[in-house]
Amino acid sequence: MVKVYGIKTCGSVKEAIKFLNESGVEFELIDFKKTAIDCEKIDEWLERVTVEKLFNNRGTKYRTLKLKELNLDETGKREWLCKENMLIKRPVIELEDGRVIVAFDEEQYREIFNG
Repeated sequence: MVKVYGIKTCGSVKEAIKFLNESGVEFELIDFKKTAIDCEKIDEWLERVTVEKLFNNRGTKYRTLKLKELNLDETGKREWLCKENMLIKRPVIELEDGRVIVAFDEEQYREIFNG
């Protein structure tokens, strides 16, 4: 089964869920606010996508924590992703074949789920 990681109130997560529902894709939603994502899972994702793709440097949490001032390298970003799940770009979707998709891109979703 497809797993969708994110928060219910996030616009991108809402769009992804709407798309999956309309496409008849069965999925499980894992809400960051209820279930913390540990370093082990983040490392698993980082084997499949880059830290640049996974790390959200445009969100409120990034600005609130003033992380731009720290000029983080890949290791620093990984450490912050482990400490603060709200820095994970949403949604993160784990496909049954092991692939990981980050963010909502309708065209990419169409290729994967309707192709």
